[in-house]
Amino acid sequence: MALVEYVSGKTFVGSRSARGYEFGRTYVVRPKGKHQATIVWLHGLGDNGSSSSQLLESLPFPNIKWICPTAPSRPVSLLGGFPCTAWFDVGEISEDLHDDIEGLDASAAHIANLLSTEPTDVKVGIGGFSMGAAIALYSTTCYALGRYGTGQPYTINLRATVGLSGWLPGWRSLRSKIERSNEATRRAASIPIILAHGTSDDVVPYSFGEKSAHSLGMAGFRQVVFKPYEGLGHYTVPKEMEEVVHWLASRLGLDGSR
Repeated sequence: MALVEYVSGKTFVGSRSARGYEFGRTYVVRPKGKHQATIVWLHGLGDNGSSSSQLLESLPFPNIKWICPTAPSRPVSLLGGFPCTAWFDVGEISEDLHDDIEGLDASAAHIANLLSTEPTDVKVGIGGFSMGAAIALYSTTCYALGRYGTGQPYTINLRATVGLSGWLPGWRSLRSKIERSNEATRRAASIPIILAHGTSDDVVPYSFGEKSAHSLGMAGFRQVVFKPYEGLGHYTVPKEMEEVVHWLASRLGLDGSR
């Protein structure tokens, strides 16, 4: 069995807080075999890194180290200000959804900090579910642009992104931002992304998954795969997780994935 351990979010020097909110425990699932890749996996609204680590520990991918942080507990507009674990503030999931750039940047910086100490020969990526997928995709746009929303440099060399049942923050302006820079265009074209969404999702509508994939493609992200799951609601199933992580292992060229 893989070793699962946790470390306090406070132990990662330089990790930004989200408006003073402390990030929770970070759980790590150590690889059973040769360490070839590290993936930060991000939970959904109200969840925690422990449940993510339990899910990922059961997957048969011995060369991946999984880092499962826990979001800060904060008031959430969608819940009428009720506090729960959330990577950023979010209101009603709609076409007019307001992006909490400060919260997005703080969480993206925390995630980048978790990856900053990985060995140089290890490929790194980000994945997540629901709100976790949203912050994974936001981090990917920061990678392509080379900077956070605040303009601070983003320095992690992401190699793959997974987004399950989520959405793309900042989709309206993404294309224009990418097209301003040849380097951003190159980076966007280079990173593999897989999005999966249940057709019966009643929390983050299926159309948001489709729109996210379309917006990424229009912005120059040329390696986007979108997988619909017929009848699936706002949850994951073993088949989805195994197919998605098989894709991840294949794209990262991990042992035994070809």
